[in-house]
Amino acid sequence: MPAHSRARASRPKAAAALRLGQLAAMGTVAVLILIAGVWASWGTAQHVMLTKGRERGTMTVTKCADDHCTGPYRPVSEGSTARDRVVLDSEVAVEKGRTYTVVVKPGTDEVVRAGTGGLLYAWVPLGGALLLASVVVAGGLGRTRLGWVLGGAGLALVTTAFLAL
Repeated sequence: MPAHSRARASRPKAAAALRLGQLAAMGTVAVLILIAGVWASWGTAQHVMLTKGRERGTMTVTKCADDHCTGPYRPVSEGSTARDRVVLDSEVAVEKGRTYTVVVKPGTDEVVRAGTGGLLYAWVPLGGALLLASVVVAGGLGRTRLGWVLGGAGLALVTTAFLAL
């Protein structure tokens, strides 16, 4: 077999190996982005979703500074104790003077918003990860429809959270 015939025969194999490597690399990147989104969201979402045995109550925002708001906490759940001051992340779109339903992070004076608004806010990092992964899936993997689905889900989550807060 002439040398140029052998070179042509190996090109499809090399192209297939490169394509497989690209799919593996882009698939890994997409999965890592989604895992990071879930990981970032779970830190807050666990307190909002798994409220059994946690202290639940209301917080009236009295002061906001820098990146947090403070105010008194009044218990609603049994076994919860009142506090003169708890801390709420001010990125949650709160207004001074308003009262919010909250869940206390165990062992701290920090609270997270409860209810639908708090749940949606907790999953915003996943929404961002879905948007980012959609670009990787559509562009890097060539799965345009799946990319649109991921991007649409991420956009819907982020938009709904914005409107709910």
